[in-house]
Amino acid sequence: MKILLINGANLNMLGQREPEKYGHTTLKDIEEKVIARGKELGAEVNVWQSNHEGNIVDKIQTLKSEGYDGLLINAGGYTHTSVVIRDAIAAAGIPAVEIHMTNIHAREEFRHTSLLSGVCVGQVVGFKDLSYTLALEGLVNYLK
Repeated sequence: MKILLINGANLNMLGQREPEKYGHTTLKDIEEKVIARGKELGAEVNVWQSNHEGNIVDKIQTLKSEGYDGLLINAGGYTHTSVVIRDAIAAAGIPAVEIHMTNIHAREEFRHTSLLSGVCVGQVVGFKDLSYTLALEGLVNYLK
């Protein structure tokens, strides 16, 4: 089973960015944990990050041709604004799980709406870096 983890805008700043909300764990630390847990679950997890919406769309469009079975995505702020990322996930034809380190439903009003959730099989929010591992476990279980 092959899974891609996509991280969107500003997530490369984890560990430095608003540690009171996101903690001190870096994106690299999170990626290493997810890859290791994936191995334990029998899944190959690859990681990819971009701050650019179009690059994220381009990457999602390659999932099938690159042999991916599932997608984990933390689109960051694009979650609330990007119809094109939503459309790319829908067109990809593989199960996706949306991830957020904070509880988007308990934050500013504009963050309460996810444009992506309607095309994902699940959403994990609010558990800081643990959200990633929980999302991976859910997706692996879904794929089995």
